[in-house]
Amino acid sequence: MLNDFKTLHVEQRDEDRVLSIQLNVPEAGNALSARVVDELHTVLLAAEDDPQIRVLILSGAGDNFCLGGDRGEFSSLIAADPSGASLKSLVNKANRMCHALRSTEKVTIARLHGGVIGAGLGLAVLCHLRVGASDSHYRMPELGVGVPPAWGGLLPRLQHEVGAARFRHLLLTAKKFDAALAAELSILQEVVPASDLDEAVTGLVKPLLRRDAESLRTTVQMLRSYESATHFADVSLLDPEVLTAAVLRRELRRQSFAVS
Repeated sequence: MLNDFKTLHVEQRDEDRVLSIQLNVPEAGNALSARVVDELHTVLLAAEDDPQIRVLILSGAGDNFCLGGDRGEFSSLIAADPSGASLKSLVNKANRMCHALRSTEKVTIARLHGGVIGAGLGLAVLCHLRVGASDSHYRMPELGVGVPPAWGGLLPRLQHEVGAARFRHLLLTAKKFDAALAAELSILQEVVPASDLDEAVTGLVKPLLRRDAESLRTTVQMLRSYESATHFADVSLLDPEVLTAAVLRRELRRQSFAVS
């Protein structure tokens, strides 16, 4: 199973207790296409069923961790299916994948470098622990490209982690920010030189593997329960409708400009 993926590189190590999941479409900036989403969801579900695995490490191949959702694929789906049903199906898949990452009983670590953009930033923030290269950069560009941040239920998670006032500023201005500000905003818990990223991740993994497995799992469950208690509704259920409607409007505007 671990060798069957086209867009991921997946490897078990440390006596199979650590699962490393690398987004492996560097030529596309590891953008979250439908295939990437499907494969991520598959490996996350498989990991959840493996009692040996304690830690999941999420990283990206090439120059960037992840440059966000595949907006070209959004346009292609609308062109092939103007009803928006295909795009809505993709966003539903993204919701399920993000739920699997958010609700896992494993400890999740994001290893971040290069660009960590849009849905890629949201994906990283779903992880419990986040280490970033000092030259990495971050952005929520959705408003700049004419769509709302409605993908995978990531908006409330980012706002919860960053804080409402600071997050509003980043979202509404779509400004790019560096690793130092990401650490100040609690998006990153550690910032290291790019050459030290693997060592920093190893430094997080080693003590986790020394912990009692049942105590570790129970603690992760408790953390998830406490977080859930602060949310009164799952607003991610609206994401497929909101994003599909926005992309449809954007494509209609483009077509009208082309005709005129």
